[in-house]
Order: sequence, then C-alpha cells, then structure tokens
Amino acid sequence: MHYYLFSIILLVGLLGCSRNEEPSITKIAFGSCADQDEPQPILEKISSLNPDLFIYLGDNIYGDSRDMEVLKAKYQKLEAKPEFQKLRATAKVLATWDDHDYGENDAGRHYPFKEASKEIFLDFWKEPMDSERRKHKGIYHSQMFGPKGKRVQIIILDTRTFRDDLHGVRDTILYKNDYQPNLSPDSTMLGREQWAWLEQTFKEPANLRIIASSNQFAHEYNGWESWTNVPNEQQRMIDLIKETKANGVVFISGDVHWGEISKMNVDGQYPIYDITSSGITQDWDSVEPNKNRVGDVIRDNNVGMIEIDWKNDPALSFTIYDVSLKKRVQHQVKIEEISF
Repeated sequence: MHYYLFSIILLVGLLGCSRNEEPSITKIAFGSCADQDEPQPILEKISSLNPDLFIYLGDNIYGDSRDMEVLKAKYQKLEAKPEFQKLRATAKVLATWDDHDYGENDAGRHYPFKEASKEIFLDFWKEPMDSERRKHKGIYHSQMFGPKGKRVQIIILDTRTFRDDLHGVRDTILYKNDYQPNLSPDSTMLGREQWAWLEQTFKEPANLRIIASSNQFAHEYNGWESWTNVPNEQQRMIDLIKETKANGVVFISGDVHWGEISKMNVDGQYPIYDITSSGITQDWDSVEPNKNRVGDVIRDNNVGMIEIDWKNDPALSFTIYDVSLKKRVQHQVKIEEISF
C-alpha cells in the first residue's frame, strides 16, 4: 500500500515538473533598418509565422539627433504603428542599437549624448528598472531560453558605446567606400568591460548561442562599417570562442540594407555563420562582393529567421524572407557542425 502511494506521488511530481519545464525556443526572427516614417508591412507578415522571439538589430528608428526630445518623438512614431504593436503582441521582442538609434551616423564612444540615448532606448524597449542593463555602461545583455539540453543563449552586443572611431579611407588602391581597417592593436569595438562580460557569458552552458551584432561579422571586407574595420577585435572574438569552448555560436547582423548569409571558415574551430537581415524599410542599389556569402543576396525589404529542429539530430534552418514571405535565401546546418 505504501509503495503504491509512493508511486502515485512520484508520478504526480514528475508530471508537475514536466508541466513547469520552460518551453523550448524554435523560431527566432530578426531584422533591422526601419524608418519610423515608412509603412512596415513586413512586420505583420513575420508575425503571422508566430516567432518565439523577434530581435531588432539596430537602426530600429532613424533618430539621428542631439535633441533627446526629437529622439523620443521618433520612437513614439514606431510605437504607434499597428504592425509594430502586432509584432510585440505576438513575440517576445529584444533589441540592440546601431548608429541611427544610438543618435548619430556612424558614431562610436565619442557621441556625447550616449547616456541620455541609452535611457530612452531602455525605456522604449520596456527594460525592467532593476535590469543589469541599467547598472552598467552600454546596453549589452544576455538571456537564456529553453530547458536543459535545448538551451538557447541570446547575446546582445553593444557595438557603439565603446567603439573607437573608424579610420576613413586613405589608401584608395587597397581600400574602398568609407573605411579601411584600423590595424592598431589597442583599437576596440566592444571595450574592456564588455569583453570581460562576454567571456563569462560564453562560459554559461548552452546548446546554441545567437549573437546579435548591429554590424556584420563574418563577411568579406567591403569598406562599410563592420567588424572587418577592427580586425584585431574580430580575431579576439574568434579566439575567445576557442578559449571558452563556446558551442553553437551564430551571429545575426543588420546595417547594410541587404540580406545575406556569410560563412567564415576558421582554422581549428567550427565555421562562424552570420545571417544579415536589413532592412525592414531600407534597401540598397548595389551589393558588395563577399567571398564568404552562402547562396544569393536579397536587396528587397527583408527579415531573417532561424528555426531550430530539436529532434534526435538537432539542426538549424536559416531563412531570409521578403515582404511577401517568399524564402529568398536559405541554408541548413546541424548544431553538431558548429560545436567543438
């Protein structure tokens, strides 16, 4: 009798644990470059796919002002959009910033209103008042989703607050467009504090790590803003992934006004993928060459999606959709292929 009662209690307990287990994440959508004065129908389209998360990758508005009231008013225009409201009601929304919502075109650590801009950013994205993001400089942040064995770590980088000024093109034979690489060993993208935080973040157990970077990481140098302009920082990221044995790192990025998937092969390590989705309202006349590009490029308005199949042999599907939800760029990879 006692054994029978114990079995019932144990079964009820196990069922309770199962019910309380955090659900796994299977759909992560993302995008960037959204003019608050333009219609954004693609947000309503992507909402229909019911993503678990939507990650804004920067230039979420075109603020570009040293008047913080102007910046607030432009956020309010985004908030008033029905398609944005629908997205917020459909998915959990996370965000980082790029230059135009930071406050000034191509700005880095010398932008004088970055603290005021940060408070406006965090308030708009409904960051809790006790959040760690409000206790340190910059807006970098991480969150873990899903149960053990299906853990997804979302790492939100801040590529503005600490970044040194970039070097404009001086050698027009070797370099092009706006910027050439800063080869100084002490040039920085993330800054000392953010690097120390990232090292500890990489040590947390996770099956998949999505790094949200406003600028592209894994592409070929093209002269626009990106990690390729601070190559020592790009290499530092690769080295840190190796040193910490951080499994499942995938970058998502925006900024450039086109969509593409890049694959960077790395000696002694798994390849680094970077899915670029840009923009929600913006486009670009020409696209730079990219020897790391996988598949086609999309110059129309677009959003990205990572879908995770957690079955016996977990796999990822990378997709970039246009405004009609046509799959314009696709690639699949098994999680074991991006693990140590």
